[in-house]
Amino acid sequence: MSHIDCDICIIGAGSGGLSVAAGAAQMGARVVLVEKGEMGGDCLNRGCVPSKALLAAARQAHAMTKGAEMGITPVTPEIDFAAVKDHVARAIATIAPVDSQERYEGFGVTVIREHARFTSPEEMRAGDTTIRARRFVLATGSRPMVPPIDGIEDTPYLTNETIFDLRERPEHLLIIGGGPIGMEMAQAHRRLGSEVTVIEGAKALGKDDPELAGRLLDMLRGEGIRIEEGAKVTAVSGSKGAVAVETEKGRFEGTHLLMAVGREVVTEGLGLDMAHVKHGPKGIAVGDDLRSETNRRVYAVGDAAGGLMFTHVAGYHAGVIIRSMLFGLPSKAKTAHIPWVTYTDPGLAQVGLTEAQARKAHGDALEVIRADYEDNDRAIAEGRTEGALKLMAVRGRPVGATILGARADELIGVWAIAIASGTKLSKIAGAVLPYPSLGEINKRAAGNYFSSRLFGNEWVKTAVRAVQRWVP
Repeated sequence: MSHIDCDICIIGAGSGGLSVAAGAAQMGARVVLVEKGEMGGDCLNRGCVPSKALLAAARQAHAMTKGAEMGITPVTPEIDFAAVKDHVARAIATIAPVDSQERYEGFGVTVIREHARFTSPEEMRAGDTTIRARRFVLATGSRPMVPPIDGIEDTPYLTNETIFDLRERPEHLLIIGGGPIGMEMAQAHRRLGSEVTVIEGAKALGKDDPELAGRLLDMLRGEGIRIEEGAKVTAVSGSKGAVAVETEKGRFEGTHLLMAVGREVVTEGLGLDMAHVKHGPKGIAVGDDLRSETNRRVYAVGDAAGGLMFTHVAGYHAGVIIRSMLFGLPSKAKTAHIPWVTYTDPGLAQVGLTEAQARKAHGDALEVIRADYEDNDRAIAEGRTEGALKLMAVRGRPVGATILGARADELIGVWAIAIASGTKLSKIAGAVLPYPSLGEINKRAAGNYFSSRLFGNEWVKTAVRAVQRWVP
């Protein structure tokens, strides 16, 4: 049994853990990183990267079926599903060195590839190594949730941890869960030639703005995806190549079943009780500073902190606790400026409050401003006029934005920055942007806030007439 004393011990080599390790080690802290699985965590190996690579292949296939309005004869693409998965694997392999053990050891981090478990409030054991640290960071992430549906133990099913390993295209993919993961996988597989049925017990994309989410669902249905809402699952059954889902709205049959009903935080096996770390089904009990409520040596970041489960949140959390751990400065995590995206085509992006949330929070002070893609010259030129931007503003500042449309994932960044910095809409409206660009949609929305104040204001008109009459 070996022993290590360090400043910071991190459990989990996903986005949050790696960000803490790199930052802390390069600023002089003694850092130990423990990871029992793959470096890079879920995002690199089973989540963000493979899903976006699969969606990119699907978008290429779909583009070949379009273009008649631009004079391009549509064709039916020949899809080699195994080669598509090779593309996915190459994307992972290309990014993997950035998250590799060798790279982090180059930063001075001691990397231990073992399972970690607390043995006391001040120590952990990983394999045959005992680690004593001044601070511990739990960055253990999450895994697919599989609810106790009748028959699930005897029915073959996929999750995001296994679906990317398929080398043969599913003939008919049944997806339980109509959230972002479910809808992304639905569109990807439909465009790659599978029949797809999405089964949602409540409302598909239920956490997003109902109006724009509804428009996206209509578009997905238009591509041939069957989306059944309000279909609570009661049982599943079947064998390889023939599965069935029983719901309150009827029975659905297919060849493959994907479970996409959400995620659950990984906390078991860590010896948290030995460390006096309070925890529950939603993760580690932490304050706004991401510090354990019951053991001041322990922090939690990303999914383990029990909040928004996004890779970029884990990276943000890393910055919050580095400020606290390395410099002893007060630092708190906030959520108002955190964006999220459903990476369908077109995409659906959100930051801050939805319209319903903003009305509840601000009442009559809220103004909802719109800008449609069909009024954007670049969108017209590219034939991508489907979609809109909804901007929620209070007293000249944005409090939320929802975007449905091409490059929504990129366009939402302006509003994330604006909300985080408290930027006034006048600053965005006054920006000079390249023409033509989709980015002008953001400027148009900000400008629309002032249009009624200027063009419909009699005092403004009176002042303008006076200037024109009297000022040389």
